[in-house]
Amino acid sequence: MKETTNTIELRDSERTRCEVWTRVMGYHRPVSAFNAGKRSEHRERLYFSEHPTQCGLVREKREAA
Repeated sequence: MKETTNTIELRDSERTRCEVWTRVMGYHRPVSAFNAGKRSEHRERLYFSEHPTQCGLVREKREAA
């Protein structure tokens, strides 16, 4: 049985530029408005995600001690 995939391919002329915003010093700004140094710093940032289940486990261990 042959599986078909429905993919849509866009030409560059059909694409829309995505504007990326970030919070800097308490307010939001588009990254495109940054100078070269600030853009480089933004690319080097490390992001983390906090998982609620892990937070609960840490809290339970503290309460048990």
